[in-house]
Formats: sequence, C-alpha cells, structure tokens
Amino acid sequence: MAVTTTILHCSLIIFLLGVCWPAGNARRPFACDPRNAAVKGLPFCNVHLPAAERVRDLLSRLTFKEKLGLLVDKATAVPRLGMDEYEWWSEALHGVSNVGPGTRFGGEFPGATAFPQVITTAASFNTSLWEEIGRVVSDEARAMYNGGMAGLTYWSPNINIFRDPRWGRGQETPGEDPIVAGEYASRYVRGLQGNLPGDRLKVAACCKHYTAYDLDNWSGTDRFHFNAKVSKQEMVDTFEVPFRQCVMQGKVASVMCSYNQVNGVPTCADPRLLRDTIRGAWRLSGYIVSDCDSVGVFYDNQHYTATPEEAAADAIKAGLDLDCGPFLAVHTQGAVDRGLLRETDIDSALFNTLTVQMRLGMFDGEPSSQIFGNLGPRDVCTPANQDLALEAARQGIVLLKSHGPSLPLSTKRHRTVAVIGPNSDVTVTMIGNYAGIACGYTTPLQGISRYAKTIHGPGCQNVQCKNAHLFGDAIRAARQADATVLVMGLDQSIEAEFKDRDGLLLPGYQQELVSKVAAASKGPTILVLMSGGPIDVSFAEHDLRVGAIVWVGYPGQAGGAAIADVLFGTHNPGGKLPMTWYNQDYLTKVPMTTMDMRSNQVTGYPGRTYRFYKGPVVYPFGHGLSYSNFIHTLTSAPAMFTVPVDGRHKNTTNAVRVTHAKCGGLSIGLQIDVKNVGSKDSSHTMLVYSTPPVGHWGPHKQLVAFAKVHVPARTQLRVPINIHVCKFLSVVDKSGIRRIPMGQHSLHIGDVKHLLSIQSTPLRVIKS
Repeated sequence: MAVTTTILHCSLIIFLLGVCWPAGNARRPFACDPRNAAVKGLPFCNVHLPAAERVRDLLSRLTFKEKLGLLVDKATAVPRLGMDEYEWWSEALHGVSNVGPGTRFGGEFPGATAFPQVITTAASFNTSLWEEIGRVVSDEARAMYNGGMAGLTYWSPNINIFRDPRWGRGQETPGEDPIVAGEYASRYVRGLQGNLPGDRLKVAACCKHYTAYDLDNWSGTDRFHFNAKVSKQEMVDTFEVPFRQCVMQGKVASVMCSYNQVNGVPTCADPRLLRDTIRGAWRLSGYIVSDCDSVGVFYDNQHYTATPEEAAADAIKAGLDLDCGPFLAVHTQGAVDRGLLRETDIDSALFNTLTVQMRLGMFDGEPSSQIFGNLGPRDVCTPANQDLALEAARQGIVLLKSHGPSLPLSTKRHRTVAVIGPNSDVTVTMIGNYAGIACGYTTPLQGISRYAKTIHGPGCQNVQCKNAHLFGDAIRAARQADATVLVMGLDQSIEAEFKDRDGLLLPGYQQELVSKVAAASKGPTILVLMSGGPIDVSFAEHDLRVGAIVWVGYPGQAGGAAIADVLFGTHNPGGKLPMTWYNQDYLTKVPMTTMDMRSNQVTGYPGRTYRFYKGPVVYPFGHGLSYSNFIHTLTSAPAMFTVPVDGRHKNTTNAVRVTHAKCGGLSIGLQIDVKNVGSKDSSHTMLVYSTPPVGHWGPHKQLVAFAKVHVPARTQLRVPINIHVCKFLSVVDKSGIRRIPMGQHSLHIGDVKHLLSIQSTPLRVIKS
C-alpha cells in the first residue's frame, strides 16, 4: 500500500491569515475562507445577510489604521480578518488591459481578446454589439481573476464627449453626441456588470472622467492645470448627459472624477458634482474614485488647498470614496487629527467601496463555487470571442467616399494589389491605447493577402513620415498592381493620452505619398485611414484618382481581416461617423480651451459638433456609405402630440419644464419602411434627427433615435422607432433647465422629413 504524504507550504501572508495551502496551489488566499477560524461565523461572512448589514459589521471590526489602508487603490491586507491586499485599478476599455496594475498577462493567460478601439465600435451604432462586447470582456476578466491574474474592478468605459477633434483621447470615447455616448455607456456597462438579478456584479465597471474633461496637453495647457469654464446650460445639455445615463440606466458601480477643475473647483473636491449630483440626484449605488493622483494634483499642481490635510478632507467630504494613489493613506490621519474630518466620514467612504466588493462576491468564500467560478484559461481568446472582435471591426468601418466602380475590389479583376503606407503592416497600432496583449493579429497586408497577391511598399518608415526616401518602391508597386490600397493615418505617437494634436492634416509627407501613388497607380486607388480622431483629407476627397476612402479607426486585433473583407465586398460597410470631420481651417477659430458648444454670432465663434456647428466640414457626423442604396418611407407618424402638464404649474413660456410634464411613458411612435434597392445584403444604420422650433436654446439638429437593422438585398423591412419626448425632444435653457418646446418640430430620417406639432394641456388639479 502506497503512502501519500501531503507537504504543506505556508507563506507568511497565508500563515497570518490562518490558512495553509497544499504545495503547488499558488492561488492567493480569499476572504471568508471557511477554514479560517478567525472569521468563521462572523456576520460579514454570512452570505444570507443583506450586503449593507455585512459591511456595517466589517466596518465595526476594523481599526482606524486599517481603515486608512483601504482608502487607496492599493488597499492593504487585514490579515486578522482574512482580508488580502487588493488592487482596485484594472482597465477594460475594449478588452482586458494590463495598463492598470491590477491585471497582468503571463502563464496560462498570455493575452486577451483585443476589440476595436471604442470610437470604431461606436461607429457601428449597434447597441446589442456594445453590450455583447462587454459581456465577453467580463467573461475574460472573471477568468483571469479566477486564475489570480486580474481584479474585479475595471475603470472603464471612458464616456467623455469628443468635443474637440484634436483631443488625443477622443479615440477612447463613443464620439461627440451625448445621447450616443450615454447609450454606449449603459449598454457596455450592462455587458460588463452582467445585468444580474438583485444587486450582484460580475465585474464592477466605472464611467469616467467626470466631468468636462477633454483636454490633455495643448498649447501650454495640460489637464493637471486646466480650469474648464462651463455654463449650466452646457453642463446639463452636453457634459452630464452620458454620465447621468450611465448611472441611472446603466446602474454602473463606480464613477471616476477627473483631473481638471470645473469653474474653479477640482472635480474630485466638488460636493455639488460628487455628493449632490452623482450620489444624490442620480442615486449612484457604488463608489466614486479619483483619477490617479487627482487629489495630489489639486493640492500640488492646482494649489487649491493650503495643506495636504485640507485636500484630503475636501475630497472625502465632497463624496470621494477611493483615491487612486497614496495621498489619502498618507494625509487622512492628519486631517482627522486637525478636526477637518471625522472617522464617520471615512466610514461612509469605505461603506461604498466595501459594498461593491460584497456585491462582487469577494466576501462569499471559495471563488470557484460562485456563479462565475468555473471560468478559466479556456474562456479567454476563444474562437467565438475572436470572431466577435472581427465582426465588431467590420461593423465599425466607415466608407467615406466611393467614386465609380472602385469598390468593392474583385478577386478576378484585381489579382495583384499594392499595399502601401506606414499602417499597412502594423499590429499594436490597430488596438489603440488602453489595450492589453492581443490573442493574435491580422495586419492589413495579411488580410488583403488572403484575397490577392500583394506587393508591399510602405512608402514611409512610420506615420510621422518625415521624408520621401521610400516613395520610389511604393510608386513602382502601384504601377505594377491591378489595384492599390494605401493604409495611412495616425498612431499613438500622434494622438494619445497626454498628447493632443496640433492639426488635422495627415502627418509629414503622407499626403504627398497618397497623391503621387494615386497618380502612378495602374488600377483603382483606395485610401484606408487608421486613426482615432478626424483627419482633413479634403485633397483626397476631391482627387478623382482616389477612387474610395475608408476609415477604420483602430480596428482591433482582427483589423486587417475586417479591412480586407470590406474592400473585397465580403462585408458590406454600414458604419457611420460618430464625430464630425472638420477642415484644418476650423482650428484657427476654436481654441481647445474654450468649452462653449454653441456658436456666437457676435464673436464669430463657430460652435462645436454637428449639433451647433453649421460651417463647412470634410465629412459630417453620421456620414457613411454602403455598397447598397436604401430608401426610407415613413408609414406611420403623428402630426400632433399633446404633453400633459401638472396643472399646479403655470407655463410662462412656450417651452414646458420637463419636471412639470407627466413624462412617464410619454413617447412618440414612428413606423419606417427601409428598402434595400441594392444587390447586396447589408446592415443599415438608421439615424433619426430632430430640429426644435425656431427661437429656442436648443441645437439646430439633434439625434433623437438610432437603430441598426439588417436588410437583405431587394427587400424591405418595417422598423418601429420610439422617441421619448421628455428625454429627446427637450432642450436646455440658459439657466440649465430642461424644457420641451411647444410648436413645430421637424424630424429627419435620411431624406424624409416629418413635421410634428407639440402642444401642452394642463391636467386638472384635484383639491383634497
């Protein structure tokens, strides 16, 4: 009879936690381990009690010093209560990322699915896709957590408004429209957090950066010193919209405050923003975290307070619960000693963070026995996940120009393709910033090589394209090939966090390369643009030798395959631009530091985004072509609509306050027939706009609904559209009050226009 001896290995931390693990089991200890006698039977480990009761019990057992160690992202261990150290900072902007220290790759987890950058995915206008990506990302995040390689708190998504085309981080956002950004936020968050019954969380998402943050480093002004001067009208109408929806509809578990000041007050020290708005008006069920070192920034850089203790006190009393950085761990003790803070203020902050950890199951004992405990290495980089990354890239590609028969390319007529440009054979460039390590890559050159023989000539050494030394090989390749594809654009050396752009033109000699190659090309010339922000390519739009222009954003790990599928017609492009593409001249009229969205005729300020800017553009918001043509017919729509108003309020203007209207279920229903008159099946993005009555404070045009539909060739589909009157047909006045304008609203769907008259009627007041 063989005798097996189990050798036990106890590290110091495991010994202190009172648990010994068998040798070879490298798993970290977990809270509320039933084998830990020190915590067995304690209320905070009782999964049958409400989370709030469990958290209160845990707080009552923590010493003041232990509490201080839990105020920061690198939360310290509390061995006597079985609590291991925890790193709160992980990122999952468009896939599990190793940007934050809470996640790392290696061993059984060499990489994770790298989806397209957010600006690209936003161009799909496909809400179900956004949610599905979130679900897959959280599957992989949970799998990596189970393997000891990641946390469960992910500081994503970034839902700031892409206000200025120069912003280096615009690529991380869903674009310039606040309603689209809000819908993206709520859908992606639902996918990440699992949309589980009760208040359970799969992972905890975080909507950032609150608020009016959309400048990193421009013309001597950086985000650490910037004071965003924002009117109440612009705050309510633009900057707050996506965050409000993220909290109220998405039920996000966290919001991050930003580096900048708003109207002279650091966002992370402003009780009106944090305590009164996020937690009060919007009822956040979760925690508020600072952008990394933000508390230190408003003390050290902005000199907002005279002492670090005052900074710590201001942040916590404003509603900040967690500091990304060491500042609160170092200076909160002093704030309490000086009477600036009470221990109960710290308890309130920790109540919010610990409750989120409870909702994540981090105090429920053995992780493998929980709902997602079975996820592991086999659930990361699966074929299905990678197929979704490919499909997301396809749906986000936007056909900007198609002149003549240039696209789609034919495998019969275009047997040889010249593939040219600094982004023609890139890998990491395709996943943009805040990315991890991809499962693998298909470059544009590799993707096109699946359809045709290729001749490769980069033309430029990199996107900065500082000279024309390599033009010769590129031009010779174009002369030999049946078609030419130029893959140009930007990368993180041009646009990135803390790197805003100086202009909108292609960098260096790229424009010259495009023009010379197009002039020499034997066959059709296709310009593919890889970028997060817009590029002024007016020269190519007007050049008849450039037959087509395609924008692919940063298309993720499968970007090259998606590009090739679109170019050769395997996939019919259906993406639409989520931001305006301005002319270079626009920048001379608009300092990046000016936060006003609305135009000003007196000063000549032109305004921002499609909602308020009426000047010339290269391509407008919502632009995007297809290999098919679509006809819209409005089959059902009301000509008049009545808004019931609480009779206790007298309407003194011709615009009813939303808070006075009976908004519940107040929607307008439309029925729209969409006919695909082309020869190819295609997805189609329906964008419904509204123009409010003249003389109000609203935009000249506002997206009020959108839908992604699939319409087979030569068929027709009826699409129902519901427009919530209070949410989408309202405008914001100069005092920051949202109102519904009475009078004639104009709805636009493609080429179809419909006039809708909105009137109000008072409800009878019943006196008791």
